[in-house]
Amino acid sequence: MPAERDLPDSLVETRVIETDGNGLAGKRVEFVGLQATITDVLVRVHLQDGTVETTMIHPSQPWIDFAATRSPLAAARAYFVSGIQHILLGIDHLLFVFGLLFIVRSRWMLVKTITAFTVAHSITLAVATLGEIAVPALPLNAVIALSILFLGPEIIRVWRGQTSFTIRHPWVVSFAFGLLHGFGFASGLTALGLPQGDIPFALLMFNLGVEAGQLAFVGLILLLTAALKSIEIRLPRGLQLMPAYVVGILGAYWTIDRIAAMLGGAA
Repeated sequence: MPAERDLPDSLVETRVIETDGNGLAGKRVEFVGLQATITDVLVRVHLQDGTVETTMIHPSQPWIDFAATRSPLAAARAYFVSGIQHILLGIDHLLFVFGLLFIVRSRWMLVKTITAFTVAHSITLAVATLGEIAVPALPLNAVIALSILFLGPEIIRVWRGQTSFTIRHPWVVSFAFGLLHGFGFASGLTALGLPQGDIPFALLMFNLGVEAGQLAFVGLILLLTAALKSIEIRLPRGLQLMPAYVVGILGAYWTIDRIAAMLGGAA
C-alpha cells in the first residue's frame, strides 16, 4: 500500500517497489494514466552496488526504462526543470514580478530590484526546505496575495508622476516580499518528498531552475515593452493603466479568497 502525505497544496504518495533477484536491467516501469494528468513522479532507485539514481517522470513520458545508465546530470536536469515549471505555473509569483517591472524607473534599479527578490527568496527557500523554519500555508498564501495587491496602487502612482517609498526604493520592498515568496517556492521542492541527503543538491538545481524561469519571464516582458515603444504605438489611457488593474484586481481577489479559506479552515 502507498504511504500518503497531505501537504497544503498537494498530496504526496510514496510507493516502494521491490524486485526479485533478476534486478531491473532491461525492464520498464509505467505509470498508467499519468499522461492524462499534470502530475510529476519522482523515482529513486537504490542499486545493489550502493548507488542511488533519481529521475523525474513527466506526463509526456509516463515511464522509466532501467536499461539506460542514469547519471548525476540526469538528476540535476530533473530538479532544474522542476524549478522552471514551478515558477512558470506559479501565477501569483509571476504577477508580483510583473508588477515590480512597472514601478522601476531605470535599468540599474531593475537589476537591484530583481537581484533583491532573487536573494530574498533564495534565503527562505533554503531555510524552509532544510526544515529550519515552517510557515503555515494558508496565512502565507494570503500574505503573498496581499503583496501583489500592494503593487497595484504603486503602479498608479508611477503613472501619475507621484512618488512613494516603494517607488524610490523598490528593491527594499522586493527583498521584503521576496522572503515570503521563497516560502511559497519551498512547497514545490518539499512536495517531492526528498530524502535529507538529496536536499542540498536538489535545492541548488531547483533554485537555478526558478531563476531561469523568472529571468525568461522578465526578458519576455521587457522585449514586448521595447517592441511597443519601437513602433510608437500610443495606447489609450485605459490600456496604459491595464497592468495596474490586472495586478490590483487579481491581488484583491486572491487576498479575499485566501483569507476566506484561512478563516474557513480555522472554523
